[in-house]
Amino acid sequence: MAVSWIIGIVCVVIPVHCRMNVLFLVSDDMRPELGAYYGTDFPSPVHPQMHTPTLDALSKKSLLLKRAYVQQAVCSPSRTSLLTGRRPDTTHVYDLIHYFRKVGGNFTTIPEYFKINGYRTIGMGKIFHPGRASGWDDPISWTDPYFHGKQPREYNTGNSWMSVPESEWSKKPILDTQNTNHGIAVLREVAPKARSGEQPFFVAVGIHKPHLPFVFPDTFLKYYPQDAIRLPPNPYAPNDMPAVAWYKYGGLRSYKDINALHASGDINTTLPNDVVLYLRRAYYSALSYTDYELGRVIAELESLGLANNTIISFWGDHGWQLGEHGEWCKQTNFELATHAPMMIHVPGLTDHGIVTEQLTEFVDLFPTLVEAAGLPPLPLCPADSADIRLCREGMSLVPLMKDPTATWKTAAFSQYPREENFIKIMGYTMRTNRYRYTEWPRFSGKPDYKPDWTTLFGAELYDHVTDPEENVNLANDPAYRDLRNELSEQLRAGWRSVMPGVN
Repeated sequence: MAVSWIIGIVCVVIPVHCRMNVLFLVSDDMRPELGAYYGTDFPSPVHPQMHTPTLDALSKKSLLLKRAYVQQAVCSPSRTSLLTGRRPDTTHVYDLIHYFRKVGGNFTTIPEYFKINGYRTIGMGKIFHPGRASGWDDPISWTDPYFHGKQPREYNTGNSWMSVPESEWSKKPILDTQNTNHGIAVLREVAPKARSGEQPFFVAVGIHKPHLPFVFPDTFLKYYPQDAIRLPPNPYAPNDMPAVAWYKYGGLRSYKDINALHASGDINTTLPNDVVLYLRRAYYSALSYTDYELGRVIAELESLGLANNTIISFWGDHGWQLGEHGEWCKQTNFELATHAPMMIHVPGLTDHGIVTEQLTEFVDLFPTLVEAAGLPPLPLCPADSADIRLCREGMSLVPLMKDPTATWKTAAFSQYPREENFIKIMGYTMRTNRYRYTEWPRFSGKPDYKPDWTTLFGAELYDHVTDPEENVNLANDPAYRDLRNELSEQLRAGWRSVMPGVN
């Protein structure tokens, strides 16, 4: 067993002075479009070979979660769930406005818990959703003032993407380069005390890309020649899909260049082929730019001699639809929206790389970092945890670092809200090993936050063995009635019913 991991275990009983540091890396709107996930079997009918050397290298010394799912596929609810270790029906955060401490409870967050345990916690960029949705970056979570870069005015064109010429970005750094520069400066500042054991750190660096608008240095276009970009193989909505499952991708249609196309966003409409191709190319380029900036931070950590005693976690806050089914952005319960990348490097434990196909969830990261760092473990939340500051609704992933085939939960749960004719609806979805099953019940909202399973506005069932692209909804097929009833019962029983050892 490596020395650094032994140190982590010893720190369970010897607090603060020898605990591992944490480098907490985040990206926005990143689907797992990485070489680490798809390998090198190209050409592919779906995606080009991705240029992501940083994350590919990190994956080789991490627990790589091939099937990690977010709890809601939009920024603030997803980040709130991960950072508090609790699901949207506990945080009551379903939008980009409400702050969990006001609508859910005074819950302890990941950085706050490390702060309580003697860490210096420093955040920058997009970690919590910025603004009032997080009380302006949840100040109680951090020991130091929060930092945000500012996008140069010249790059705010109002269009959906921009490749910035070298002559400009070398003089006026893009927003994410500013955040990365700050992260490097922070690591240099905290390094002496971290090396001496005087004070460990929790440094969080949030990259905004590949979120819209796709703004990136023009040099990254070279990795994606135009003739290597392909149209989605499934441009139409799933057969027999309920209308409530659809999002009209207003976030994309609001940009000037897309708005000029007068796209309706309606089911089974799409954007012109050339527009689809340039948006996909721009997204890939922005993703590779994100990988580059993350690489600069990790390289600095290594140059400062901190790599052997620093946990590195990386995650993207949800997936993104790039024209598949004619759909764009996130805001759905489809696989492409709910599936996102996550990997965790723990020195001495994951150094040779571990890949797991087990179903995992973003609420699992909080208890994982706590256990890996040797902090006191989190108790499982009761059914009503509004008045409990510290608890978890996920499972530590450390057992998977020791055995990637260990007994594990049998499903992952996500949800997404809708409203039709002033009726609140909540789409609850469950990913099992083979199926994705979704129901859209009426939802009571405040103050009960409960589904009414007797009133459904639609159901979906996709077989990922025969239909991995989710092109055919089988929920209303009589041949699948018994399976649907079984999955419905499991979905309604909820996340506790699939966790080993939990009644």
